[in-house]
Amino acid sequence: MTDLYQSQRAMRQMRQQAMQRGVIAILDVGSSKIACLVLRFDGTGRLSKDGTIGSMAGQSGFRVVGAATTRSRGVQFGEITAMQETERAIRTALQAAQKMADIRVDHVIACFSGAGPRSYGLDATIDLEGQMVTEAEVARVLTACDVPDYGVGREVLHAQPVNFALDHRSGLSDPRGQLGQALSVDMHMLTVDADAIQHLVHCIKRCDLELAGIASSAYVSGISSLVEDEQELGAACIDLGGGTTSISIFMKKHMIFADTVKMGGDHITADISMGLGVPMANAERIKTFYGGVHATGMDDRERIDIGGDTGDWEHDRRTVSRAELIGIMRPRVEEILEEVRIRLDAAGFDNLPSQQIVLTGGGNQIPGLDGLASRILGQQVRLGRPLRVHGLPQAATGAGFASAVGLALFAAHPQDEWWDFEIPVDRYPARSLKRAVKWFKDNW
Repeated sequence: MTDLYQSQRAMRQMRQQAMQRGVIAILDVGSSKIACLVLRFDGTGRLSKDGTIGSMAGQSGFRVVGAATTRSRGVQFGEITAMQETERAIRTALQAAQKMADIRVDHVIACFSGAGPRSYGLDATIDLEGQMVTEAEVARVLTACDVPDYGVGREVLHAQPVNFALDHRSGLSDPRGQLGQALSVDMHMLTVDADAIQHLVHCIKRCDLELAGIASSAYVSGISSLVEDEQELGAACIDLGGGTTSISIFMKKHMIFADTVKMGGDHITADISMGLGVPMANAERIKTFYGGVHATGMDDRERIDIGGDTGDWEHDRRTVSRAELIGIMRPRVEEILEEVRIRLDAAGFDNLPSQQIVLTGGGNQIPGLDGLASRILGQQVRLGRPLRVHGLPQAATGAGFASAVGLALFAAHPQDEWWDFEIPVDRYPARSLKRAVKWFKDNW
């Protein structure tokens, strides 16, 4: 635990150095594409003396000066399976983004999906004996949280205090400076497979970059796609990527749950490829231009040229009705949404005061998806796209860039994590087997 705590702290310091230099790269390592943004922090985004970032007014103090994407290689289900191929793809995206920005970047903040995320709710209470809450008391209550035995080969990716309570006043975001008898905290902890992190760290080091932060795609997609009210009152963000579908639940402006379904848009494309007997590239084109999940009488009559270049004239001039294409796509889309529903039910999502669901990610382009999703998930569903940020090229404003844009916002304004507080060395948390509770069921 201490090693991880120290490496997360080191990354935080690295990020501060990068911010002071005024430039940092964002890397979204996905199964279908790798996106790279280069951010330049202007005067408003510089770190102030106390280490916080200046004005949030209207914008996050940065602008995008370089952006590039490349087809992902060596990544399956959001996890790196072929290091050298992924390293080459990262280099390609990074070099193109640096060229556009006309600046060299040394520090990068990365996000990834997959890696079997698991959420835990931790809590603790300490006696204050009427004294004022300082940084030391916050560190003490965080240390008092019973960390569950999350298993060998797992690492903590996020550990965020999401709610403080002082005596009987709950819902405090920052208790420092206040007086009371008892201080309580609720913390959300997200663990992932350690190997997945190690592979990503290794690839980034091989590209001569310093890693200044790492985040879950599910988390950063929620930051960029949920509007402020949704983050406050309770909402789920479903990011339909190529190899995975990421799920995050937000409440009181904090992520309180994350999970991943190992299916995404690539699986729908593979079904079309199998069903119609065409290569994946053709299947992707057919899905993009003619896909859908809701067939009408018109779709029986609309014919789609499948195309092909096998040289067999009969084979290459085949057509298929749009209704048949929808018949291939719909079962897989339903399967993905059913899996999402199982995860949301397990998280106790229906206990939250508001149950808005936002669909984002490249897969949210499928016509009729929102209607099918609201039928399967039984909630209000809307299609989301990421917030607008300064300098983002038009080509990078779509839902497929939700996690890249969210990561840029995360880079500029990271939420407090456990390792941001000075915890005395002798108080490093001991692991206990106390069961993690679904605390937001009880606490909200």
